[in-house]
Amino acid sequence: MDKEQLADKMADITPLSATTVRNTKSCRGCTRHNNKLHVYDWLHDFPELQKATKMVEVQFKNTRKGYYINSNDLQLELGDIVAVEAFPGHDIGTVTLTGKLVELQMKKNNFRDDANGGLKRIYRIARPADLEKYEQAKAREQSTMIRSREIAEELGLKMKIGDVEYQGDGNKAIFYYIADERVDFRQLIKVLAAEFRVKIEMKQIGARQEAGRIGGIGPCGGELCCSSWMSSFVSVSTSAARCQDISINPQKLAGQCGKLKCCMNYEVDAYVEAQRALPSREIVLETKDGSYYHFKTDVFAGKITYSSDKNNGVNLVTVSKDRVFEIIRMNKQGEKPLKLSVETEEKSGSNGAYLGDILGDQSITRFDQDNQARRRRKPRKNRPDNLSENRKSRNRRSPGENNE
Repeated sequence: MDKEQLADKMADITPLSATTVRNTKSCRGCTRHNNKLHVYDWLHDFPELQKATKMVEVQFKNTRKGYYINSNDLQLELGDIVAVEAFPGHDIGTVTLTGKLVELQMKKNNFRDDANGGLKRIYRIARPADLEKYEQAKAREQSTMIRSREIAEELGLKMKIGDVEYQGDGNKAIFYYIADERVDFRQLIKVLAAEFRVKIEMKQIGARQEAGRIGGIGPCGGELCCSSWMSSFVSVSTSAARCQDISINPQKLAGQCGKLKCCMNYEVDAYVEAQRALPSREIVLETKDGSYYHFKTDVFAGKITYSSDKNNGVNLVTVSKDRVFEIIRMNKQGEKPLKLSVETEEKSGSNGAYLGDILGDQSITRFDQDNQARRRRKPRKNRPDNLSENRKSRNRRSPGENNE
């Protein structure tokens, strides 16, 4: 290919526009760890709805979000890094949502102007100088966290500082801490302000939030739900394990945060709905053989296992829920079935001959009759006959063979 053909090929290539670069940047941002609270804007194809409101959703570090008014009518798109109003100074965040859906998100999150000191504004799209100052502030977070832990230990406070977040301009720092009891950190704030020369804000978080910030791999082999997609945490109790017939073992039920696993709540509703169609476990089934007590239940299969002993698994019989309801109805009418299982009744009614079972009555002595019949057919004097045959064969040999 000569230079002229190469020039023609290069001329056919259309350069990327600013909008294309923004959209590419936004798509890359959707897969970032910090954007697990990403909201899909299904109204992005309607320009009139994008201009319906000036409110913009901006996300910061540690899944912290805020709602700001675009008073300067900036052309903002998903993924733009902007400088927003803060107290004091300004902060740096990423635009995660624009248009009509912002109002719905504000209503969902119970956002109030009065509680947040009035609406705050978006100043501008972040400049290189703003980003440089922001990166310098982020670089101080790790060392600040380690030093703040040492200070809290020196003051004898029973708390753990899990993370530190600096404001975009570096004039404010948010300290996220974990504490089992109430902590008086007034003296700590004074020491931290004198040490780092910034405005101090303390925020208490739970063990689940800390695990979500640190991340890790769960026992299922996947990334922790709290660090990958979960945004709100619901309390988990041992009743969720009992409802799903999971053994109450604290070592297996606890996650990396030391609390009960959040995934125990995922299928509880399905189990509760399925158990509504099952009989009560407290009902004792009465048969002519005796009383049967609940032992275990296969909820989704509708199979229930009963035991003849109330405390131990003895003579376990598994029947369907329809059969259980039938026996309960019979007991209420004063009747008792012969056996708990329908198959057992059929076998007893046909004198032990069950056509569907090739092994007969499943008794350990079912082969005794066959063995006795075989013994009768076999001759009793096998050994003498064998001896006589051996003698005859010896007599038939020639004298020369015997000498050899």
